Amino acid sequence: MRRLDWFILGRVGSRMAVTVLVFYGLIVLAEALDTWRFNDVAENFGFHWAIIMVLASGARWAIKTLPVTVLLGAIIGFIDLKARHELTVIKSSGMSIWRIIRAPTAALLIVSLAISLFVETQTTSLIRQLAPMPPGEATLLTPPGEIWLEQRSGDTHYIMVAQGMEANGSRLRDVVVFPVSGEANERIEGPLAELGGGQWRMPEARIHRTDTAAETVENLVLPTTSTAAEVSLKLTSIEDVTFFELAALIGAGIADPAVQAAALTRFIKLLSMPLLLTGSLFIAFAFTAGYRRSDKYGPAVLYGIVLGFVVFVITEMSERAGSGGVLEPAFAALGPAFVAIVIGVTVLLYKEDGRA
Repeated sequence: MRRLDWFILGRVGSRMAVTVLVFYGLIVLAEALDTWRFNDVAENFGFHWAIIMVLASGARWAIKTLPVTVLLGAIIGFIDLKARHELTVIKSSGMSIWRIIRAPTAALLIVSLAISLFVETQTTSLIRQLAPMPPGEATLLTPPGEIWLEQRSGDTHYIMVAQGMEANGSRLRDVVVFPVSGEANERIEGPLAELGGGQWRMPEARIHRTDTAAETVENLVLPTTSTAAEVSLKLTSIEDVTFFELAALIGAGIADPAVQAAALTRFIKLLSMPLLLTGSLFIAFAFTAGYRRSDKYGPAVLYGIVLGFVVFVITEMSERAGSGGVLEPAFAALGPAFVAIVIGVTVLLYKEDGRA
């Protein structure tokens, strides 16, 4: 890159970095207000780990709000260039719009890819180890400590209830099975159920029927299409799974359509984060790079705030739709990034042609 590229990158990049850090500080302050979780982690792991947990939790939310903060920071950076008349001099030298945003775009692609692959992975791992309670667990309708699983394999359909899980989902303790297909008036109980080879094996099971006495059976086998990783994923939040763990799960195959949709949506969303942030950068430049007679930039900042939250809302809504199976995961994850890039590029093309 030339010296001018470094100058533009330094001016715009520094404003984006400051904006992200300001929002990160506000988020950390809000996370610190959750005193119950802070005290719980401090008692179990130590005070310094509680501080790390708050910082990691704030980083997770800061990553989710990057489309907003990057857009606002880019708007501030380009406005700063215009206010100092530096952008006017750069454009008067014959440099095109695409040449001006080349360096910030390249840097943003590299940094955002590193954030989505490595920073997000580290924060997710820390939060899962220190505060593994899935979001919304307090509002679940099932009693605390109970594990409910719906299992299917061909025509076989049953519900499993367990009091504990071991070996990352391959072993359940104190299991009760309620068949939905076949003998629906029976109940199967056992102290242990082990998953392997496409089946649940209960070394010792007791079958209760309404019309006969209880029967004890050894090595009872129940077919299933679930894997241990899939069972473990059902019992946690999809946000507590790292990018590389998602890649391994998707590569191994996920039988449950709901789990598969959620995993694919999050996986593709992390991969598409650089494209989404690039779209935010294009939108920021498109709405601030035009000629302006006055030196009042309040409306531009206001438009940036509104557009940032619109992008954020669309991203979150599409992610929920993709995770719920309403939309195709690829469409739900890539759609917001595609729309943001198209909007930004379209406005920039009109400005380059002098029609906007």
